[in-house]
Amino acid sequence: MIETLAASMGLAPGDPAFWMPLSFMLLLFLVIAAGTVFDGFDIGVGILVQWAPAQDRGRMMGLLSPWRDANEFWLLLGLGLFAAAFPFAWGVVLGALYAPLTLMVIGAVLRTVSFEFRIRAADINKPRWVLGFCLGSIMTALGQGMALGRIATGFQTVEGYGWFSVFVGFCALATYVLLGATWLVMRVRGDLQRRAAVWARHAVRWTAAGMIAIAVTLGLANPGIFYKWSNLSHISIAALIWVAMLACFVTSEMVLTRLPGRSKNLSAVPFILCVVLLQLMLGALAFSLFPYVILDDLTLWDAAAANDSLRLLMVGVGVALPVALLFNLIAYRKVFGQAGHDPRPLI
Repeated sequence: MIETLAASMGLAPGDPAFWMPLSFMLLLFLVIAAGTVFDGFDIGVGILVQWAPAQDRGRMMGLLSPWRDANEFWLLLGLGLFAAAFPFAWGVVLGALYAPLTLMVIGAVLRTVSFEFRIRAADINKPRWVLGFCLGSIMTALGQGMALGRIATGFQTVEGYGWFSVFVGFCALATYVLLGATWLVMRVRGDLQRRAAVWARHAVRWTAAGMIAIAVTLGLANPGIFYKWSNLSHISIAALIWVAMLACFVTSEMVLTRLPGRSKNLSAVPFILCVVLLQLMLGALAFSLFPYVILDDLTLWDAAAANDSLRLLMVGVGVALPVALLFNLIAYRKVFGQAGHDPRPLI
């Protein structure tokens, strides 16, 4: 497939003009996949914190403290990589996604400010910053979901696609709630774990609805994507993905229903299955859009910077990225473990 694709552009697979843009797109996908999981549980817990009992809110935000700085790394790295490696697409994408990206950035800033100010605020003012953290998390999730809805429709402005983008935004909100709730199920015990299991079960159905809606709309909005998934060489892969996603949803529901009783030793399973679901969705979306950055308009090679610029960027990424990843691996070394006993500080 790679040889055929390179030949269609008159290039060899070993030509830097071919493999460097491909490498940066792969790196960008890995950053998005990592950010969706690690920043995702942060956003999910932030959405849920306002609906938790007052005595649990401080504990929920305290659980996030070791990873707050690391979580913000993925968004900044993804935006920086995309703008530097694919400058010819940056302006078009920024114009098409101006509203959802603005909502996402405002939400991210509000989350960060609220989280830091809550730590230093007087006890009487802490609830305001908890509310700000929740609102910022909601805005961030809605912005990302609305952007995904616009991408899935190829930035089309046909009537109805705007409402579809809003619907995907709310489904993304549910997906982050599912990720945050299952992370809490894995991390805590007792009443908070029971509440998190209930939150996760409510979010599962809307997560499934969003993923189905994106898959159907991708096929209906673009004949090329419909053909890519329906031809005989790929239909078995599509069937396998759907079966795997269905198995993840059903298994998660079964485990969550039995928590914190007989399935207490399986408390990490829903979170792991949620991560698998997200990676399957992102992988299928990437396969659907490849090799385009802007569907049916601009390929990743058309959008890429000049070879000399990519070489310079690759040197910088090769030096900085391993250091940043090492920091993140150290920060995340206990993200999957059960949290120790906390005194449940008040908000």
